[in-house]
Amino acid sequence: MKPYSDQNNIREFSSNVDELDLVWHQDKEDRLVEVLEGKGWKLQRDNKIPVDMKVGDRIFIAEGEIHRTIKGTTNLKIKING
Repeated sequence: MKPYSDQNNIREFSSNVDELDLVWHQDKEDRLVEVLEGKGWKLQRDNKIPVDMKVGDRIFIAEGEIHRTIKGTTNLKIKING
């Protein structure tokens, strides 16, 4: 089961999501992620320090890049392009 709901390239993560469900993973294609809503969420790339995800950020994630999302304090809503 996925830790988010997905509708028309919009993904929403609940602030109540179990942190254990936010696993390290890699995507099969390049992604451009646009942060629409959310506070306190972070993106961590393999062997890197987590960085804040702020409303309006556009984050490029390359195909095969290992990364994970770290839970914040409110719901997170992102748009996935790619």
